[in-house]
Amino acid sequence: MAGRNIWGLKQLYLHLPCKRRNFEAIFRRCASTSSRVHENCKVSLLQKLNAKIPEESDNVCIYRVPAKLRQVEAKAYDPSIVSIGPYHRGDQHLKEMEELKLKFFHRVFKSKQKHEVEVERVISAMEELEPKARSCYADDVKLSRDEFVEMMIIDGCFVLRLMREVSGCCSSSSLIQRWMLPTLRRDLIKLENQLPMLVLHKLFDLIDDGSQCEYSTLSLQNLALKFFKPLLQRDPNMNAAGATTKMNTLKEEIRACHFLDLFRSSILPEIQDQDRKRQAHMIQSITELKEAFVILKKSESDRALDVRSKGCLGMVLRIPPLHIDDHRGTLFRNMVAFEQCHKKCKPDATAYLFFFNGLVNSANDVEILHYKGIVHHSLGSNKEAAKLVNKLCKEVDWDGEESYLHKVVCDDIDVYFKSMRAKLIARLAHHYFSSWVVLISTAAGALALYLTLIQTGCGVAQPDTLKALKANSFLSYLRDAFSLLLFRPSTRDHDSEVSNQE
Repeated sequence: MAGRNIWGLKQLYLHLPCKRRNFEAIFRRCASTSSRVHENCKVSLLQKLNAKIPEESDNVCIYRVPAKLRQVEAKAYDPSIVSIGPYHRGDQHLKEMEELKLKFFHRVFKSKQKHEVEVERVISAMEELEPKARSCYADDVKLSRDEFVEMMIIDGCFVLRLMREVSGCCSSSSLIQRWMLPTLRRDLIKLENQLPMLVLHKLFDLIDDGSQCEYSTLSLQNLALKFFKPLLQRDPNMNAAGATTKMNTLKEEIRACHFLDLFRSSILPEIQDQDRKRQAHMIQSITELKEAFVILKKSESDRALDVRSKGCLGMVLRIPPLHIDDHRGTLFRNMVAFEQCHKKCKPDATAYLFFFNGLVNSANDVEILHYKGIVHHSLGSNKEAAKLVNKLCKEVDWDGEESYLHKVVCDDIDVYFKSMRAKLIARLAHHYFSSWVVLISTAAGALALYLTLIQTGCGVAQPDTLKALKANSFLSYLRDAFSLLLFRPSTRDHDSEVSNQE
């Protein structure tokens, strides 16, 4: 037995040199491979480090919508019938409108006696603007210089002529069918379907249609705001010609990048940067606010996002009317997408949507807001409206920073809601006044208890007192019993009444 073990050890020893040589060869091959991988990785990284990566221009203001927002409701971001700008140029389903755009282009220049000179002047101006206009797009634009200039001129002329015809400044018959106009408004407000404002301003100054209507003196901003006003069904008494002081100052105050930015800026409240703070939580629902006797009122402000609160004995929340007639929420989705991408603007539309998302938890909340004149919709049911409001914030990231609603939500509503008075009122309202049936039952119980107390008092009264009580009818005592809830009679009146009875 021992001999066999010794023989095995001997054989193992004899094979060790061979195995050692194999291990050394494998190790050398691994080391060589590792060295090659290291060198290749080094070369690749150095190439990437030395490559010229284009830096984002400060002019960037037109973005592709982030994929996580697009996957919630893609049709809210893609143009339906017309392409403006380079992002959707050439899309198959938008080609029908290219012919209509050319017709508008003809109307702009064909009516002029020296249209060739006019076109030449416009081309020269657009060629000068081309580098700056191209830098406004976040994605690389795959168009040559000539193609980009042509796109700016044709798309810009279409937009400006359309707005002038809709405002009534052009006497020519409209090429737009009735069904097109609401869709065109939504298409022209979408983030990916924009031309830079600097291009439109230049074209607006160069192209004079010679009209003499009441809106012919409008600036481009006011003409655009008049065109897009139906998107939120704003006060029809507010005309874009600057009939009010606010609209007069609007022309100078707003420095917009494009139409979406212009419209967004026009509905924001006037607020100082120092008033913006972090909003740590969302507002309570309408049902909860109603139980705490927070009074809801429709605000008369012409700025749709101008939410205000005021507290004295109670708390009053004033909200401008909101009109919802779009199943996709196109306008607000694109404003939020712009705020998510553009670092130079504050997340005000985002804060507003999260505010409404907190207010609306059910169809009953929408019903209360509708009754107060705050929410109007054409979606078929309050349940559909509530579902749309809650869906607008889906996949939207917001940390509550720089909220213009911090004072309303945190300093006013939340402080009031946490007060003992509001908690007591809310508890009573929830348990005893939640419906008409519960309210009637509570009132009946309180009345029965009150009458029982009166009966108990009569039962323990002295005989002389009972003799005096019999002198009057039951109805008079019932009336006096209820009057005690409101005021307490003086002792002098009581003494005189007893002496009269004697």
